[in-house]
Amino acid sequence: MSHRIRIKLKSFDHTLVDKSAEKIVKAVNSVKDDKTVLIGPIPLPTHKKIFTVNRSTFVNKKAREQFELSTYKRLLDIYGTTSKTIDALMKLELPSGVDVEIK
Repeated sequence: MSHRIRIKLKSFDHTLVDKSAEKIVKAVNSVKDDKTVLIGPIPLPTHKKIFTVNRSTFVNKKAREQFELSTYKRLLDIYGTTSKTIDALMKLELPSGVDVEIK
């Protein structure tokens, strides 16, 4: 089984994304395969969404507040995977605030 596994990590907190990427790297490196090649974690662009809200409902139209929601992303590619690396990745427990997409 020499397939490519692409793992995309997405979260609102950059420390969670970095910690989970570090856990994946340690799990892949612990298998001790010479054929397995890990590329990453590659930081993808941060998506920032800005919301502008009126402070008051009726009076003071110019008084507004702005809120920002940032989404952080990382990308990992694993080439030459074996059944041991897949088992190591399946046993991983990642934090609950991280969205993991595996292809």
